[in-house]
Amino acid sequence: MSTKVALDFPDEVVTHAYVRYAQLPGVDGPVALITLDNGHDHTRPNTFGPAGLRELLAAVDEIETHTPPVAAVAVTGKPFIFCVGADLAFRSSLTDPDQIRPAIEALGELGHRALRRVGEGRLGNRKVPTFALVNGAAMGGGLELALHCDYRAFSAGIPVVALPEVFLGLVPGWGGTQLLPNLVGAEAAVTLAIENPLNTNRTLKGPQAAKLGLADILLEPADFLEEALAWVGRVLRGLGEQARDDGEASRGRGLSDGIADPRAARPVVARGQAWADALARGQALADARLHGSAPAAYRALELMALAETADREAGYAAETTALADLAVSDELAASLYAFDLTQKRARKPVGGPDRSLARPVTKVGVVGAGLMAGQLALLFAQRLEVPVVLTDLDQARLDRGVGYVHQEIENLRSRGRVSADKANRLRALVTGSLTKDAFADADLVIEAVFEDLKVKKAVLGELEAVVRPDALLLTNTSALSVSEMAAGLAHPERVAGLHFFNPVAVLPLVEVVRAAKTDDASVATTLAVAKSLGKNAVLVKDAPAFVVNRLLTRFLGEVLGAIEAGTPVAEADTALDPLGLPMSPLTLLTLVGPPVALHVAETLHEAFPDRFRDPAGLARVVAAGKTSIYTTGPDGTQVVDEEAAALARGSSAGFGAAAGSGLAPSGDEVRSSALAALAQEIRLLLDEGVVAEAADVDLCMILGAGWPFHLGGITPYLDRAGVSEKIAGRRFSPPGVATVH
Repeated sequence: MSTKVALDFPDEVVTHAYVRYAQLPGVDGPVALITLDNGHDHTRPNTFGPAGLRELLAAVDEIETHTPPVAAVAVTGKPFIFCVGADLAFRSSLTDPDQIRPAIEALGELGHRALRRVGEGRLGNRKVPTFALVNGAAMGGGLELALHCDYRAFSAGIPVVALPEVFLGLVPGWGGTQLLPNLVGAEAAVTLAIENPLNTNRTLKGPQAAKLGLADILLEPADFLEEALAWVGRVLRGLGEQARDDGEASRGRGLSDGIADPRAARPVVARGQAWADALARGQALADARLHGSAPAAYRALELMALAETADREAGYAAETTALADLAVSDELAASLYAFDLTQKRARKPVGGPDRSLARPVTKVGVVGAGLMAGQLALLFAQRLEVPVVLTDLDQARLDRGVGYVHQEIENLRSRGRVSADKANRLRALVTGSLTKDAFADADLVIEAVFEDLKVKKAVLGELEAVVRPDALLLTNTSALSVSEMAAGLAHPERVAGLHFFNPVAVLPLVEVVRAAKTDDASVATTLAVAKSLGKNAVLVKDAPAFVVNRLLTRFLGEVLGAIEAGTPVAEADTALDPLGLPMSPLTLLTLVGPPVALHVAETLHEAFPDRFRDPAGLARVVAAGKTSIYTTGPDGTQVVDEEAAALARGSSAGFGAAAGSGLAPSGDEVRSSALAALAQEIRLLLDEGVVAEAADVDLCMILGAGWPFHLGGITPYLDRAGVSEKIAGRRFSPPGVATVH
């Protein structure tokens, strides 16, 4: 390195490497056990920063001088946590572009040196076996530490195993791209390092990781460390017996419970065409998801291609170079901003009242028994473990709704997600009633009925007649005014919005809507309930369609407007591909459902007719019963449904760059118009005070719409692209976003 840097991070929470020595039966010499522990409980996982890596090196130095010499080295973690990788705050602390590259190069080299020193087991002039006893969450550099070791035992209770670097705009840069494919094969390596991160950062559990080939043995969690050390002893005794047999001396003197070298049981890694085919699959996955919009996945694939033939030194040097290149990219700065939002801001909603004002919730009512109501009832029962009562208009609908919830609980039991006893208790919590009198003692009632303001107002009026004066009344409306719903009530102060996104069990965002008269206690209770449900809440002011649906509808309206103006469906739908969005606009329309999208579009057109176009084309699609603009072709591929496309088309008075030109907008013009519309709408959201800051818009879009991490949310992207200043007159400039050129 040409530039010297001080590789220190003053705010690092140091993960210490504590060494103790265990004497195992029948093993000559002690086993050195390194325990990683940052001194915090399991809510603060072990991570590696510069100081932590130096402690790991110091631990091996100590082991090397131990008397008597050790027979092996093993590494494990504190309870529930092995290690979750690099301390990302180290990169966030670097603000001088001239220091970023040399600092990351130095950190890459230090990580390689520390993990390699542990895993290779070279103590002076001798080599000892090394073992990773993975007792808990193992991600990124933590998993790479395990990969460096000769042998790996995994706990069946591990909740998370992952290499998430590509999701964050990096590559597995401490040996992961080189070691993983040579252990489990390129096909499985692509799944773990490319496919899973691109699939909204999917993770594996311990048994899944073992099945993929990451572990030599899978042990139950109750006595994991004790059983893992016993396994280490058996391996060492087996290695000792093998060594004596190979030397043709002292045959038969080893203990009878020694086992064969676990490495002999690992499958042979397929190379050549199989390796190339796996990388081609990874390339196709990256193209389908990113369309070339972010470099990390492609750099990771290049490194895995190198791993087939390169020696360790060359492979590790290439990883360090890739880390340094990506460290100065806009994508990484954006990803770290997005990561910080989801890890910190999402856990403590901005603008919320004192949490001590929240009232307890011991019983929940759900008005309606359709699919959304059933999903809500299941979530409340699962997470709050309180009685949940559904109501509907007739017994048949009610039975279907309660039956849906009970069947979903049975599905959880059959998949091993809950025990039989837990399933029975959950089923007993969910009941139905044809009258709302069943809500008389409920602390919270949420309505999930048809999206019609008159219907919802009537439901809330009926509820107020039967519930306690302090019961919280919530609406799951996606676009309607909560203030208008509550306007005719005697106690409008206890009405709030709790807008879930479909599917309820999967999407983490809820928009907590404060209406004109909602009091602090009701807001505090709603926020507390959202947290108990495992959701990330953003507090929003009552406004048409709130945040996510308002922006997505404006965005989708530009695409549908282009189609009406004559742009071919496929060209309009793929216009935004260069952004690397999780799905195209018309695929999103299919997922949401045209009727739901139409309802939101009509609400917003009525509220803001100057910006939200009349959704006449979409209305024709819905009236015809079409569920998508696409259909399935004879060969099983997705093709445009020409009938639906014809319904979506119509005369247009003008659109974006094509207005007045008589020409259908090109894909580039569609993209420019869509981004301009988003910039305008976000500025208006902020000026209206719908959310506290631009960061809340970003959080909503990341958690509610899957806006990619590598774009850092929507406002940093619009700033970097120059759209903010061009359209809204100034940058959004959310705090903490560094743009590197």
